[in-house]
Amino acid sequence: MSAGIPEAPPVLGGDRVYRIHWVLGTDRLRAVCHCGSERIFDDPVELWEWLLAHPDGHESVTVPAPSPEPAPARAPAPA
Repeated sequence: MSAGIPEAPPVLGGDRVYRIHWVLGTDRLRAVCHCGSERIFDDPVELWEWLLAHPDGHESVTVPAPSPEPAPARAPAPA
């Protein structure tokens, strides 16, 4: 371990651990339930409602990460 860099905390596990990841390049969130179900959300309130409603709506299907949409082409700035 390098001096000044703290050690990473242990990863939690168990039947009440929820994981929420920001999907890079988007405004979306990926929720992962303790049962292994995953779903992508635009609204954090809907995300938490889905997580806390376990097992309703929780299938064992993994959602692939969406590809970030390419940035729209821009015209060059006038000189």
